[in-house]
This record gives sequence, C-alpha cells and structure tokens, in this order.
Amino acid sequence: MTATASQITILVDADACPVKDEIYRVADRFSAQVRVVSNAPFRVPVSERIKRVVVADTFDAADDWIAEQAGPHSIVITADILLAQRCLEAGARVLAHDGREFDQASIGSVIATRAIMADLRSGMDGIGGGPPPFSKADRSRFLQSLDRVLVNLR
Repeated sequence: MTATASQITILVDADACPVKDEIYRVADRFSAQVRVVSNAPFRVPVSERIKRVVVADTFDAADDWIAEQAGPHSIVITADILLAQRCLEAGARVLAHDGREFDQASIGSVIATRAIMADLRSGMDGIGGGPPPFSKADRSRFLQSLDRVLVNLR
C-alpha cells in the first residue's frame, strides 16, 4: 500500500537518538510528519510537520506511545529491539539508528541475540565495552535507509 508523503509519519524514539537532525532533513524533503517522543522535553525545529511528544517519565511510556501510533504508514526509528518488534506487528517499517532495517524475518534472531548478549554481560561482573561508537558510516547508512524506506512507502 502506498501513501502520500503527508500521510507518512516518522516516529522517533528520541532518548539517545543520534540521528534526529538527519531525520528532520529527510522528512522535510519528503514532506513527512515527524513525532519526536521522549520522557523529557528538548528542542525540535519549528515546523508544522515536526511535533514533540513528551510522555510520563515512567518505564516504557515512550515505547507504549510509539507502539500505539505505529501502523502501515509509519516509520519507527529506535534502537529498542522489543519496541521494534511491537511496531513491526502493527505494520510499521522500523529502522535502527545505524540504518539497519528490522523486518518480520529478522526480528526473531535479533531478539535471540539480545538475550544471549544480556546473559553474557551478566556474567562479566561489570567488565565490557558496550557497542562501538556511532560512526560517519553509520550516519550515512541511516540516511540511505531512511530515504529508501520513504521512497518505498510513497
């Protein structure tokens, strides 16, 4: 199903999202709506299409709001694997901050890997490095992926 650009909404899990500025630029080019969802207010560009959504500062409030809004005409930007799964089930397209697209075929293995890594980290007594730093290549891959998904939805 295709949608006009103004019917497409990009839902951003904004806490710790390193690509907000890129989202605003691409959304503007496609005239897409953007909802920037977080537990605390912060600045967003002044635009009729970009709205800040501040939810209660409770566990998963932002995720719940995003999942409730997600659907076939939305793109969700998140690094939260469980939120990605909920949004896929609602028919949304889902991108990670590094440009990886989650889909029904891949989400199960991503969730399994997440569980394995959590088990490994729990046995390391605080020793570990976390994910690699966000790179220019990640930013570029994200821009290409978001552009591709917006073209496909139109």
